[in-house]
Amino acid sequence: MSFWSALSAESRDTFWRSLQALTATRIVISLVLLAYLAFDQKDVASASYHLYTETCMAYLVLAGAFVLASVYVRNHFLMQVVLQIAVDIAVISVLYMAAEASRGSLVILYLFPLAGAAILAPRLLALFSAALVTLFLLTDSLYQVFLGESGMPLTQAGLYGAAFFAIVMVVSRLAARLIRQEELAARHGADLKIQQAINQIIIADVDDGILVVDRDGHIFAGNPAAQHMLGLANGDSGFALSEVPALEPVAHAFSEWQQQVGPATVAGVARAAFVTVKPYRDSGGGDAGTAAWSGRRDLAAHLKLRFARVDTVDEASERCVIFLQDVTAIENQAQELKLASMGRLTASIAHEVRNPLSAIGHATALLAEDLHEPGQARLLKIVGDNVARVNRMVEDILQLSRKVQPNGDPLLLGPFLNDLKAEFDETQGVADDIVWLGNTGAVPVRFDALHLREVLINLLTNALRYASGGVGSIRVYVVTDSAGGMELHVQDDGPGITPDVRAHLFEPFYTTSSKGTGLGLYLARELCLNNAAMLDYEYRFDASGFGVRAATGRFVISFAPPLGARGATSNRKATT
Repeated sequence: MSFWSALSAESRDTFWRSLQALTATRIVISLVLLAYLAFDQKDVASASYHLYTETCMAYLVLAGAFVLASVYVRNHFLMQVVLQIAVDIAVISVLYMAAEASRGSLVILYLFPLAGAAILAPRLLALFSAALVTLFLLTDSLYQVFLGESGMPLTQAGLYGAAFFAIVMVVSRLAARLIRQEELAARHGADLKIQQAINQIIIADVDDGILVVDRDGHIFAGNPAAQHMLGLANGDSGFALSEVPALEPVAHAFSEWQQQVGPATVAGVARAAFVTVKPYRDSGGGDAGTAAWSGRRDLAAHLKLRFARVDTVDEASERCVIFLQDVTAIENQAQELKLASMGRLTASIAHEVRNPLSAIGHATALLAEDLHEPGQARLLKIVGDNVARVNRMVEDILQLSRKVQPNGDPLLLGPFLNDLKAEFDETQGVADDIVWLGNTGAVPVRFDALHLREVLINLLTNALRYASGGVGSIRVYVVTDSAGGMELHVQDDGPGITPDVRAHLFEPFYTTSSKGTGLGLYLARELCLNNAAMLDYEYRFDASGFGVRAATGRFVISFAPPLGARGATSNRKATT
């Protein structure tokens, strides 16, 4: 029984199905034998006619019993095989003895039980069956020679026996090879199921989002983290990322990655892309893609995307994996750590830093009146510049603790931006045509005017530092969605911010300028949040206004919904 116990459950099922097929074939053979008797009775001796008929009928009944046993009695497999093979050999031997002229054709029937034994039984048992058949044929030939009657020649009986042994050996080896292959496939299948179960647990519990898409961006699957980040409901799939306005940032980043790695790259992983997925406010219409996207989200998410291509046999079945990491929490955690240290410093910073700083600044001014040599003036200027920088940092730190409640009066952006532009041009000494004001919107926004002025002055100052200085090199304009949500864009024609810098852009004390404090953009975002708005740096794949249609970066202020649209359905607004 070691032969049977060593098999896997899948292989045992295969053996039972093979035995059922063998028993069904036995019924067909018994019916053919009865038909042969009905149409050609002269080959059967009259004395043996009843024996032949009764044997065929008994064989048919036993064949039916074997079918029922193989279907309903799923145990003692080897015993059933041995019993059936023994019955087959005995029945064929009886028919062989009863026949006269057709003995040569009946010998071929031995191939049926012998082949079945070679496939279903151990090789030793199959060879034993072949030996029994060979001994029977040789004994019958010797008996016919002893009686002096015509029968199968002894040489022919020996050749039949040798052929039976050869067939049993070949079929047994082929069957053993198939069994080994099936066992290997069963083990691989079990390992694959275990690996799939492990992968499902890991994918379900991992914090990073995993999204499986095809080359056109159609979603096939996503883990719970990805569904939460993108606002997908459980089971949302079958639609393309580009079909949903809220998911256009991911779609454009995926398209750009495909262009970077090229079709020949199998598992290319480009550098990370950063996108912002924001709440989308739909007016109630929506297209098919928006209808398929059933998720909802209240807060914007800043996502870090990585891509990988799965190795597939053809392009039609190509699959790509998008890894999503919500870096919003990481950014907030980094800011909290810095602000915790800064909070302990703020209590004593006015007396411990500002007073000595004022004394240094006053002493520097007095020295400047008496020292006129170029080298001394240069050193005094260095001291004065650094005093001013530290003083500005102290002012920014103190301002963090002043959570002034914003003024809730509606603000029209048109007159406000015109006044702000005139003031900025005058204070910065820039030409009137450098800052270009586009559409300013006709609907008032909810934002404190003093807070918005401080935010825009900060953004325009940064833009002026990196812009080319040409006509319209700094652009300020409003974008309105279908539900009336408004965004204020501040964009310049400079080189833009790299994704690496973008990852730390709004962290306090992070700066790429030797003269900056690293608090300007952080304060600007805090003021926006204080007015229920959001400030972010986004990569938009649209006409930039500078004659280029590409992924251009710009600062975007997303205002709170208008007062008259607060009850509207809140979907997500896509940005890139």
